[in-house]
Amino acid sequence: MNVTVFGTGYVGLVQGAVLADVGHNVVCVDVDAEKVARLEQGVIPIYEPGLEALVKENYAAGRLTFTTQAEEGVKHGEVQFIAVGTPSDEDGSADLKYVLKVAETIATHIEKPVVIVNKSTVPVGTADKVTAVVEEVLAKRQTNLSFDVVSNPEFLKEGSAVADCKKPDRIIIGTTNDATIDIMRELYAPFNRNHDKIITMDVRSAELTKYAANCMLATKISFMNEMANLAERLDADIEMVRQGIGSDPRIGYHFIYPGAGYGGSCFPKDVQALIRTAESIAFDAKVLKAVEERNQLQKNTLFEKINRHFDGALEGKVVALWGLAFKPNTDDMREAPSRVVMESLWQAGAKVQAYDPEAMEEAQRIYGHRDDLTLCGTKEGALKNADILVIVTDWQSFKAPDFELIKATLSQPVIVDGRNLFDPKRMLKRGITYYGVGR
Repeated sequence: MNVTVFGTGYVGLVQGAVLADVGHNVVCVDVDAEKVARLEQGVIPIYEPGLEALVKENYAAGRLTFTTQAEEGVKHGEVQFIAVGTPSDEDGSADLKYVLKVAETIATHIEKPVVIVNKSTVPVGTADKVTAVVEEVLAKRQTNLSFDVVSNPEFLKEGSAVADCKKPDRIIIGTTNDATIDIMRELYAPFNRNHDKIITMDVRSAELTKYAANCMLATKISFMNEMANLAERLDADIEMVRQGIGSDPRIGYHFIYPGAGYGGSCFPKDVQALIRTAESIAFDAKVLKAVEERNQLQKNTLFEKINRHFDGALEGKVVALWGLAFKPNTDDMREAPSRVVMESLWQAGAKVQAYDPEAMEEAQRIYGHRDDLTLCGTKEGALKNADILVIVTDWQSFKAPDFELIKATLSQPVIVDGRNLFDPKRMLKRGITYYGVGR
């Protein structure tokens, strides 16, 4: 099939590359000429395992191309994906200007019936707005072309997006048009062979499904962080509690790891957007508000532990920080807990020596050159002349460090572990002062 994807960000690039990989002819459209030129050279704008090889292979095979020419893209695709950003507006609601601009562009150039697919995470009712924009432009053109707007939300996890896209848990198709469902089934047939993963529903339900999924996962995280805070005060061990409740199949082990709060491009934005949607219809989303509030508070927990250890005397202290990305296997620092920790430390007069396997360039881009931030080439290098080690991201390479080296390098053997990577009793035996979350 001929497919067009508007947007070469996290969602659009992964989706386009994976569709090309199974044999579809995919054109990715982006307004950023420099970005398009770099993609044609095989330079990928984000770090995502497996993505670079996938893009290069399918570009070389001619199944995946990039362009800034919107008209070329529109005329190519029988299915047109909208995969542009929906950043948070000042009030936390999703900003749809990029989505609606693409809808206008598609309507301006289409010459045949098309299926327009909302892949971006968008509030309930967006398909209606996209439909209205397309109808308005077609009316001005005095053209009566048929089209259908589908909600087809993505459920990709940063760090495993390619694998998630190749082997989806479910494929939500939001439309009541039988002909459109047939087209979408044909598009996704290569991913639907083992068993039927396609779930069809009305478009508004599909739009809400995406938000409900992310908000449910965010709720589990915030709930466990609240339990961790209780465990600390009740002299209980949240790791034991986690194992105890995770063994219940109704709860399960996914997303019940306490830590320093969730970040990234999805959970914070989507929780806020659904709260704003609820407010727009005069509904008080009490649970979602509590989830967001707990998460904001949780991002301060590591700084509070550091500050308490030094009795508030952080001026001139040097903190080794392992992990800048909001989660492993990505370079994404959007809403990352590391940012809250570092900015609080700087405000208190401390210096940070940070290391992350992938997010160093992103940290440099965000913060530039600062006297109180040193980006180190290795995790061991971050320890030199530091007073304390703080672990923020649970990268694999942090899970079995050389503890004797840590003890010998730090001015005092102290670890603040925001991911509960180590056993407190073993740390005590090693002579390390250890602060976990809820332990």
